[in-house]
Amino acid sequence: MNREINTKNLDNNTRQLISDALLSHSKQNPDGSFSAQYGQITKLASNFKVSRKTVSKIWAIAKKQLERGAAIDVSSKIAGNSGRKRAVLDLTVVADTPLRKRTNLRALAAAIGQPKSTVHEWVKRGMLRSHSNAIKPYLTDANKITRLRFCLDQVDPYTMGSVPKFKTFNNVLHIDEKWFFISKTSQRFYLFPDEADPYRACKSKRFIAKVMFLCVVGRPLFGENEEVLWDGKVGIFHFTERVKAKRNSKNRAKGEVEVKAITSVTKQITKDMLINKVIPAIQEKWPSQLSKEIHIQQDNARPHIQGIDSDFVAAGNTNGFHITLGNQPPNSPNLNVLDLGFFRAIQSLKEQCAPNTVTELLEAVEGAYSSLRPETLNKVWLSYQQVLTKVMEDERGNNYRLPHMGKDSLAKAGNLPKSLTIDPSLIQKTVTVLGQNGTSNADMGEFNTEEEEEYLSSELN
Repeated sequence: MNREINTKNLDNNTRQLISDALLSHSKQNPDGSFSAQYGQITKLASNFKVSRKTVSKIWAIAKKQLERGAAIDVSSKIAGNSGRKRAVLDLTVVADTPLRKRTNLRALAAAIGQPKSTVHEWVKRGMLRSHSNAIKPYLTDANKITRLRFCLDQVDPYTMGSVPKFKTFNNVLHIDEKWFFISKTSQRFYLFPDEADPYRACKSKRFIAKVMFLCVVGRPLFGENEEVLWDGKVGIFHFTERVKAKRNSKNRAKGEVEVKAITSVTKQITKDMLINKVIPAIQEKWPSQLSKEIHIQQDNARPHIQGIDSDFVAAGNTNGFHITLGNQPPNSPNLNVLDLGFFRAIQSLKEQCAPNTVTELLEAVEGAYSSLRPETLNKVWLSYQQVLTKVMEDERGNNYRLPHMGKDSLAKAGNLPKSLTIDPSLIQKTVTVLGQNGTSNADMGEFNTEEEEEYLSSELN
């Protein structure tokens, strides 16, 4: 009969219970020895889900002590750590190993002369950690100064005299573009052991359908009781066009209108998108509790228009609104909440839909955007403030680790801050560095758009 067997070592209390049960159902033989009642060992093995051999060993120990007249003690002789000693991690050997030889477990094991299983055990025990390293944008001296001044401008000037805090960002909108693909070139699936591997084929990964989206978000607005007054989402707009099919195919008949992605997004196209879709959506969805003076922040990609564009200025100053457009510091995608984490959240939700056509892709992305909770977006804005702090601490650079502030725990306790505080000494240090690197406005506005565009292109693809 099959039954579950507990293969772990029994604790001393369980061993004592088994011993007491055996002794209560035992008898003394004429020769002075003791015997357990017939079937008792098998019964106890079944009750405690251990092997019969385990119960027999406990009975053997108890029986010998009983025959000698000694106190019954069936405690385990295994005390503390037992078994083969673990391999000791030589920190100096690992530290002296070049990073290029520490890119995977096999390479590191070969470099330090240890089995791969040992290195894997070190990782499981937390003695070594895995790190995915992304290449960051190169920052020129002008870029660094611009980043530092930008971060200082995000501090609320009314708090400078007491406890410096960042602005609430209630009148700021971040916009950015991202490519969304119907399918990945490399996709993970979970299959049954005997299930056939899925087969996917394509002439080239360039043939995988993709659509560029323009996303616009602001800071969510909450009431006194944490009720959502505005979710912070203006909209996500796709660069597509509706065209008539030129010929018959298995997917549609000739002349049927189909949705096609615009693969070459020009400055005129982005301008039309801002004026005809983004600005009307802002004016329609903007909460009445907030000022109508709104600033839109974008990156420095080539297809973007400047804030002085006359058509944009005219469109932004209608219906009582005053909407301005400005650029974030060059080579600084981490200074935009969309690149900081919002796009990743949408991507994760979108992949749950597994679209097959461009129309399904549009529906999946728009559905993911609308289903993302405002609390999640609000936490990304707090991460954005952490980045601003780290840029000032790193004196303009981008080589830092973003600390975890436990936003979920703070939110549950009702202590999630709206704006993060800043050490006054850090403000003074930033002002000093800016003073020591006095640069003209023209120099500080020098944008290295080619480098940023190349970096963003790799991020979006």
